[in-house]
Amino acid sequence: MKSVHDILDNLEHHFKPENADGLDLVFQFDIEDGDNYHLIIKDKTCSLGQGAHESPSVTLIMDTETLNGIVSGETDGMQAFMMGKLRTEGDMMLATKLSELFTLAPSE
Repeated sequence: MKSVHDILDNLEHHFKPENADGLDLVFQFDIEDGDNYHLIIKDKTCSLGQGAHESPSVTLIMDTETLNGIVSGETDGMQAFMMGKLRTEGDMMLATKLSELFTLAPSE
């Protein structure tokens, strides 16, 4: 299985800047069986950072397998949430923006 860094790095490369005009968001990924990372979306840019961000807009809590499934498009994020495999803290509606901001598809 890919590392959390590799999964999120792949996601960062599938960023759709045209959908991020004027946004200023931080997606925190708290990975139960791996390292924590955050993605900073700021006015058509995206950057990946390691560790916890001091003020994330939304925190997504899951394990590496669930993260990989969501990013690869094999797992529906809402389904993972309903099954308890994905939890959120903060503005949970922002989690739904991931599919607008990134191409969630099988990784290379």
